[in-house]
Amino acid sequence: MVFDIDMIKKLYAALPGKVEATRKLLGRPLTLAEKILYAHLYEPTTTPYERGKSYVEFAPDRVAMQDATAQMALLQFMTCGRNQVAVPSTVHCDHLIQAKTGAVQDLATAIDTNKEVYDFLSSISDKYGIGFWKPGAGIIHQVVLENYAFPGGMMIGTDSHTPNAGGLGMLAIGVGGADAVDVMAGLAWELKMPKLIGVKLTGKLSGWASPKDVILRVAGILTVKGGTGCIVEYFGEGADSMSATGKGTICNMGAEIGATCSVFAYDKGMSEYLKATSRTEVAELADGVREHLRPDDAVYADPAKFY
Repeated sequence: MVFDIDMIKKLYAALPGKVEATRKLLGRPLTLAEKILYAHLYEPTTTPYERGKSYVEFAPDRVAMQDATAQMALLQFMTCGRNQVAVPSTVHCDHLIQAKTGAVQDLATAIDTNKEVYDFLSSISDKYGIGFWKPGAGIIHQVVLENYAFPGGMMIGTDSHTPNAGGLGMLAIGVGGADAVDVMAGLAWELKMPKLIGVKLTGKLSGWASPKDVILRVAGILTVKGGTGCIVEYFGEGADSMSATGKGTICNMGAEIGATCSVFAYDKGMSEYLKATSRTEVAELADGVREHLRPDDAVYADPAKFY
């Protein structure tokens, strides 16, 4: 099932024009992160933003919330005076389930213990047009990757591991509940323009090596705070050789180095993953704007100039 297809079509239709306008504004080729960031400005700009200094207002495509953080966010949203959320939003009931005995018993215990919370989240989601994933429906980040994430999009989520969706070429950023409320209410979301860290991956994984080893190596280099205020953008033939889920693992753990988020460029593996998760239409749309979902060629040729 394809969710929010009209929103994705609208974004992709406008993407080529926005990318070209950004090239003219900056006067140079663009990284993938720059294409997505400037394509999601709340209002157009005639002045380039300075990485790490300029505060910028963005318009994310969607919001995701987990059950522990969604409670206060939705209580606050109720005071906004809106009849429906301004952007596609979802609630995922996974964090309040404690692993103690086994899946069946732990789920039953969570449903009994948190009945009042789940009933509230379910009813308010129904009232305001928010997608509701009940207890046992899956872990938020995997549900998002399999159903909502799409190349070139921007999402915020009330969980630190929201960046998992970068495995499908999306800028997905963990935020606090108040930020989510602003976006659901149709307001701009403010963020200091992230700095960029480029990670070129060469060769292919072999033997016992896995994508997790890649992020562990990156974490060893950057430490737990080396990615703070930065988007980590992976590129190179090594990146294209990995599966979308492998990329998701790397982006998910980018939170452990303090990164704003991590992202990979759109490639054949992402297209195959979209088709395997019943989103062929999204894959075909992304194929049509593929060059705008990857860094410009000049970035690959001399990455030191751009990261």
